[in-house]
Amino acid sequence: MLIPILELMEGMKSPRFIDVGSGLGGLLIKLADSRKDASFFGIEIAPLPWLLSHLRGRLLKSSVSFEFGDFYDLDFSDFDVIFCYLSPAAMPSIWAKVESEMAPGSIFLSYEFIVPFVDPDFSLQIESDGRYLYGWRI
Repeated sequence: MLIPILELMEGMKSPRFIDVGSGLGGLLIKLADSRKDASFFGIEIAPLPWLLSHLRGRLLKSSVSFEFGDFYDLDFSDFDVIFCYLSPAAMPSIWAKVESEMAPGSIFLSYEFIVPFVDPDFSLQIESDGRYLYGWRI
């Protein structure tokens, strides 16, 4: 999944990228290693995954900032790329936040799950088993 995301960020000058529901932070740490000019953030509401990602980031001396909290408290206009791998049940409410807060020219990415009744601008098959990365250009 790393290469397609990096390709989508080509041409963006010092992008700000956030993974909402960042889990253990592996994707962010790999992205930060590949794109030194970008700022990478993760937010996680579950205490144990957040703690493990935070400690992992420090141990690896990663530039990623891992925050404990709820992404609904964030202002999405602060980010150029927003990535999520959330439950299908969360997609309608996160889309409402995307529509109301993301700036024109930004990108919303969802791994595996689409936004109901909103066609993605692009979809990239990531896994041979049929998993896709869906994207919407704002």
